[in-house]
Amino acid sequence: MMDSVMEIRENQPAALTTAVALAPDLSVGGATVVIMAGPCAVESYEQTRLVAQEVARLGGRVLRGGAYKPRTSPHSFRGLGREGLEILRAVATEFDLLIVTEALGVEELPLVTEYSDIIQIGSRNMQHFPLLWAAGEQTKPVLLKRGFMSTIDEWLKAAEHIASRGNEQIILCERGIRTFETATRNTLDVNAIALVKQTTPFPVIADPSHGTGRADLVTAAARAAVAAGADGLLVEFHPDPPRALSDAEQTLPLTAWPGFRQQVAAIAQAMGREII
Repeated sequence: MMDSVMEIRENQPAALTTAVALAPDLSVGGATVVIMAGPCAVESYEQTRLVAQEVARLGGRVLRGGAYKPRTSPHSFRGLGREGLEILRAVATEFDLLIVTEALGVEELPLVTEYSDIIQIGSRNMQHFPLLWAAGEQTKPVLLKRGFMSTIDEWLKAAEHIASRGNEQIILCERGIRTFETATRNTLDVNAIALVKQTTPFPVIADPSHGTGRADLVTAAARAAVAAGADGLLVEFHPDPPRALSDAEQTLPLTAWPGFRQQVAAIAQAMGREII
């Protein structure tokens, strides 16, 4: 790709982003904005299938969902593990969707690689170097979330750890950082999206669900991210958010999916892009 994948592209247009192919007819980083939608955590087959069915009905291509959940409290729901991966694969196959899901560590990586199409490395593991190296030895795309207390430089160097092992199919994800503000769970760093688009070859997406921590702000944050140049969105939807076992307060109901998609599509169109 280049002598150093992190070579700064000063004054270069975002159009030089190297797209990451997810399927023969789908890439992140091209003319489209790819929405990756689904539950924060896979709770059951029925719950996951309902979400997958609705995502597919409106043209979605990528289903997100956590089988392994890194939770602040050890008493919180931590996912179904392999069973969750099996559920994701079953419903994704039924509705012809791709899967993005998180690998917590090197131990889970082989299973996640087997069942998913995109390997997610979460915010808490952005500098888990053995995991970065192991993901760098895989052939599947890697979605790298920014650490919630990490600088942009630290985030990009973490991406370089992955690329140094041969895998340059990296999608960066701005998911909000911790600031002194307490009105929201995190602060979605829209500046970072525009900057990373100018200074790296990697596509960048945004997670407005974690970036705000509030369901009533998710759509507005998603619009802002797309306006800033985001190549995709990672968004949480659930059939019944109040009953969600993980991050209920930031999860949109499935009934909001059509309106969310419509609003984001309008911004994308204004930017000369289209929604997938």
